Amino acid sequence: MRQPSVIARRVAAASVSLVVAAGAAACGPKDNDAKGSGGDSAPHRGGTLTVLNSNPQQDFDPARLYTSGGGNVPSLVFRTLTTRNRENGAAGAKVVPDLATDTGRPSKDATVWTYTLKKGLTYEDGTPITSADVKYGIERSFAPELSGGAPYLRDWLVGAADYQGPYKDKKGLPAIETPDERTIVFHLNKPEGEFPYLATQTQFTPVPKAKDTGTRYEEHPVSSGPYKVVRNENDGEHLVLKRNTHWSAATDAERKAYPDTIDVRSGLDSSVINQRLSASQGADAAAVTTDTNLGPAELAKVTGDQDLASRVGTGHFGYTDYIAFNPKVKPFDDPRVRQAVAYAIDRSSVVNAAGGSALAEPATTFLPNQKSFGYTPYDLFPAGKAGNAAKARELLARAGHKNGLTVTLTHSNSKDFETSPEIATAIQDALKKAGITVKLQGLESNDYGDKIHNVRTEPGFFLAHWGADWPSGGPFLAPIFDGRQIVKDGANFNTGLLNDKSVNDEIDSINKLTDLAAAAKRWGALDEKIGAQALVVPLFHPVYKRLYGKDVRNIVISDWTGVLDISQVAVK
Repeated sequence: MRQPSVIARRVAAASVSLVVAAGAAACGPKDNDAKGSGGDSAPHRGGTLTVLNSNPQQDFDPARLYTSGGGNVPSLVFRTLTTRNRENGAAGAKVVPDLATDTGRPSKDATVWTYTLKKGLTYEDGTPITSADVKYGIERSFAPELSGGAPYLRDWLVGAADYQGPYKDKKGLPAIETPDERTIVFHLNKPEGEFPYLATQTQFTPVPKAKDTGTRYEEHPVSSGPYKVVRNENDGEHLVLKRNTHWSAATDAERKAYPDTIDVRSGLDSSVINQRLSASQGADAAAVTTDTNLGPAELAKVTGDQDLASRVGTGHFGYTDYIAFNPKVKPFDDPRVRQAVAYAIDRSSVVNAAGGSALAEPATTFLPNQKSFGYTPYDLFPAGKAGNAAKARELLARAGHKNGLTVTLTHSNSKDFETSPEIATAIQDALKKAGITVKLQGLESNDYGDKIHNVRTEPGFFLAHWGADWPSGGPFLAPIFDGRQIVKDGANFNTGLLNDKSVNDEIDSINKLTDLAAAAKRWGALDEKIGAQALVVPLFHPVYKRLYGKDVRNIVISDWTGVLDISQVAVK
């Protein structure tokens, strides 16, 4: 997942998407199992689930959404070839079939992927879903007027780089074949063992060509999932979903679809959301949020209240907050200076600045500490709990800075507890002990994003974060460290400007693997290899703490999204 501050749409993936938007195995509260909590814990069919969110569900068109695993609210309406496994914790980081009978059948070199649709799939009007509809849904995502979705298909599909979508080019994409109504075949430019993960994105949603209304499709997209859109006000600010009576649970092992109605209300202040969920009055008793965390002060209040504490869902999304260096800018062109900063960091104070250990876990690896990413523990520049100022001073002296040095740290002024002034100040205090004077440069969110993601303006020393498009090391390491992904005229995320042939070659080699467990081990080893160059200093992995209403049942929080999965929720 791209950085939420840069592409706000990603919040939906972890909200899903931050993005959710939004470690160790994720789970619900310890007294919650898959049946939920409360006196009558068994999930029941019926009722209305209210969703209280800060961010509107904008661009509710499968072509325009940037989600992970199909999204949270979107996956109630849009089914895809594959989806995330709707299970608690690490089991939820697996990709499973959705519209397709399996997760895909690769050719020997993983450049051709074949899928077969399940029998009996229909839209909300009862008409059958065909492979041609999936192909058309993908093709329309290339239309410039429907931009915003994941960029991978343009890069991966043969001949897709300059395709402009079916409105301008009615011939379609030859790289996608549909030999019959249930078979769809994808031809790729290069081996991609993680194609099943990509097939969870909403661009793989079937769209009936006859019902496509272009940019207005988001007002009433044709449902392939358990719910259909009956109201979409103010570009997703108020979204009402009702049952799709033509959806069949026999074809869908992942979505439970307990409530009759899903009422999504957005544009709310985060403090208001948490107050309403805490009080749990009226309709709010059967309410959840997919994008609003508890802050440090709110969490302290909740922790002291047994009832509220029992209604907090805890999860971990694949996400890392870190210091980034531009090695083209002095003094960070010297790896000893970068290493000195790594040794000097006081992660305890940084974690406290991020809200405390309940909301952040210290990180010494770039990859999140989850098995699916290939997490391999390492600490190449051990700073201990409070920083190793002596080792940092030693390295600085060897680099010609025996009297210390002065540097500027660029950060965002947003109160996000990630790249914000609190984190920057904690780093400033720690580095002072090592003889490094840190001047702080705080920028407004848009200015900050523009500055750090432009090769021409990128500072030497700044705060950054990264989230995964799916739970694997690939979308985590490649955008940040693959030299071929350096963008000179646009948004660049390879902040260390690393273009190491051995790293690039290993990324290609891992991408050929269709054995995702074997690939994960290789991603972990590559993470450690890159880490030795000290182009980043991992700081912490955030933890998601979110309240839900007292009448909500069947809490499922996976390591894929880190947040409550509303496709599993029931209301009392």
